[in-house]
Amino acid sequence: MKTAIIYHSEHHGNTKKILDAIVRQGDVTLIEASSNQHTDLSEYDLIGFASGNYYSKFHDSVLQYAEKNLPSGKKVFLIYTYGAKEPRLDTIKQITDLKGAQMMGTYGCLGFDTFGPFKLVGGIAKGRPNEEDIAGAIKFFMDISKI
Repeated sequence: MKTAIIYHSEHHGNTKKILDAIVRQGDVTLIEASSNQHTDLSEYDLIGFASGNYYSKFHDSVLQYAEKNLPSGKKVFLIYTYGAKEPRLDTIKQITDLKGAQMMGTYGCLGFDTFGPFKLVGGIAKGRPNEEDIAGAIKFFMDISKI
């Protein structure tokens, strides 16, 4: 199954660590949302959106990319990393719902975070995502890519 994952991974590269492991599993194209706003996704069977938690939601570049480029009726999935609090998925799900996408699932895990007051204590979720988180993401991807 040909897959594209549109992502934004900043600060500590938590989300990108997970995606790099997924890419090694097969025919997966990574597209950095903030540097590539115009891609024809119609040739992909499965489309993922991945981001860290930015003010309780997916990064704006990922949301804008989904709004502009997600073709109608595609199979989609979400992957996210977070420090203290999981992001609200309502904004990205609203976009995928408007496009008539079939939600295949979501996967989230902790990621090292030094934002704001966390910097004062050396950050939280140190060492995350870890091997177990990455293995979980790979299993999630392998399961949904078989459907």
